[in-house]
Amino acid sequence: MGDEDFEDLRPLLFSIAYRILGSVSEAEDAVQETWLRYHASTTPPISLKSFLSAVVTRVSIDVLRSARVRRESYVGHWLPEPLLTDDQATSYRDPEHAAELADSLSMAALLLLERLSPEQRAVFVLHDVFAYPFSEIADVVRRSEAACRQLASRARRLMDEGRPRFDVDRRERDELAARFFDALTVGDVEELRELLAADVEVYGDGGGKAPQWMRVVVGLENVSRMFAGLGQRFAGSGLQVERHEVNGQPGAVFRDRDGRVINVIALEVLDGRIQVIRSVINPDKLHHLGPVADAWAVMRETPPGRA
Repeated sequence: MGDEDFEDLRPLLFSIAYRILGSVSEAEDAVQETWLRYHASTTPPISLKSFLSAVVTRVSIDVLRSARVRRESYVGHWLPEPLLTDDQATSYRDPEHAAELADSLSMAALLLLERLSPEQRAVFVLHDVFAYPFSEIADVVRRSEAACRQLASRARRLMDEGRPRFDVDRRERDELAARFFDALTVGDVEELRELLAADVEVYGDGGGKAPQWMRVVVGLENVSRMFAGLGQRFAGSGLQVERHEVNGQPGAVFRDRDGRVINVIALEVLDGRIQVIRSVINPDKLHHLGPVADAWAVMRETPPGRA
């Protein structure tokens, strides 16, 4: 077994690490650390998949413990680093589970995972998402099988309490998202009102490093007027909107006229309306998508009232 075998398993290792950490950059670092430990090992593992899954999970748990401390002092609302999933396989078991795995990637699911302890999070991801047996998971987290079953049960209960629901008709969902982004870019307040739920919520993550909404914006009228105003402000500024699937849900990457990333928006759609909008504009969370724009400079270059 060599590097080619490791590369075959890299997508799975990243998927485990990303769900535990909620960070693309930290997940990539965890996979790289796993590669280093794999090359440093002197005894060939009986099962390479089991060995690497165990290592990346342990590395991720250690990283998460320190990350949780940093997140306690985070400025504003913390959101996971956005992951574009258009061309990325999200099922590592069989096609029947593709939708289930996509749901576990959503921003809403990752935020629910934040409620769990590192061990609960690891056990839930390995067992409930990727179907690892408790006999293997017990070795990974160094707990008994009975303890792992209890961790999984508690985690499942916490996740089920807030588990999000999404529209399952992908075509209708994507059509609604397309209408939303078209309406946003031209500032069409009436069209936005048609697309948003009455109790729609908007969350922004700037991390104190970019313009952001410090509080949740709630309600059809508030949100439709806010996005219409933003669209009117940026009309004619060269703003580019790239439609993407973001964390398994409809979304878009916004770029300036030079193609630099400004922010990423992900939508939650249910019952034919947009229920939740999440915007990640913290530049530290966008570098994996390409060169990042200075959002403050973009705002200065497009003063209010420009159309």
